[in-house]
Amino acid sequence: MSGQKVFIFAPREEPPELLQKLESAGCDVVIGNPDWQLPNGDYEGEIVDNAREAVAMCGTSIRNTPISRRIMEASQRLRIIAKYTVGVDDIDIQAATDLGIMVCHAPTESNCFGVAESTMMMILAMLKKAMERDADVRAGKWREPHHATTFLAPRADGYEGVTIGLVGLGRIATRVAQLLAPWRVRILAYDPHIPPARFLLANAKQVDYDTLLRESDVVSFHVVLTDETRYMLRAEQIAKMKKGAIVINTARGKVISEADVAAAIESGHLAGAGIDAFEIEPLPMDSPLRKLGTKVLMSPHSASFNYGGELREGIAWAHRSIHTALSGGIPDNVYNTEVIPKWRERFGGVSVLD
Repeated sequence: MSGQKVFIFAPREEPPELLQKLESAGCDVVIGNPDWQLPNGDYEGEIVDNAREAVAMCGTSIRNTPISRRIMEASQRLRIIAKYTVGVDDIDIQAATDLGIMVCHAPTESNCFGVAESTMMMILAMLKKAMERDADVRAGKWREPHHATTFLAPRADGYEGVTIGLVGLGRIATRVAQLLAPWRVRILAYDPHIPPARFLLANAKQVDYDTLLRESDVVSFHVVLTDETRYMLRAEQIAKMKKGAIVINTARGKVISEADVAAAIESGHLAGAGIDAFEIEPLPMDSPLRKLGTKVLMSPHSASFNYGGELREGIAWAHRSIHTALSGGIPDNVYNTEVIPKWRERFGGVSVLD
């Protein structure tokens, strides 16, 4: 191998023209084994072997064998790890920053807005009891009185409407707020990491987390998985929520405790949940969520999976970022921006492309 090594650790239908562009620039493209993305395996050793001497790495999600410090240390020349996806929780960001490696992600419309639309679907399906009513008709029942649904907007008769609480107010949650605008619901949002103007643009009232939990009829999570957000909804927080509230999680599985949410639904404290991301994927057959019937709407971590969309734009963006970094420049989608000064010292202005 004589060119600059680009390692695709988690391939996902990369267009041939993108691979040819890398090869034309003097890169040797190494494509990883798709089996590494499967659950219930540990392929760190194999990934380390393939990462040796790589100047760039890219791919889709690989949560079962995340990109660890050991993998990154396999190459002293590694400049960039570019994800095709929004999330980067399968990369040790702190290690990348320590090692002077840029991590880039792809918050595209098909990724972010696809998740926002799926969030809306779950909110409406739960409040309008779509699954329960469907099950009634299939069972020969008709207009069951206990399956009256929730009216979202305020009414002239004094009904105040529902309150939607958004935990995190990044691209996805902001889009959810935009989609909710015609419904005229009250929107609360908690995000300690963004300026107040963002709340105004989303027509959301800025509140602390406890207030959001106490006042929301629906609590929807839109945060990345960090030490701060890991299991930020457990029994202690659920106890603060309204009786009959609904939980929506289209973020990351370990943001909520599934066991605690299931217990609260079974006890009647929570009315239900819509979940797209789970603590263990695929969802184990013995998960308590499976026993709750139509009170839980489950999706196989596919909120952004759309016809003609999903990762296509993210793949192209990741490859553009690789070309920029290998040319000595800074891409426009760096996640760990604090690494940039150190990266400039190591690689800035120095191209390794033909």
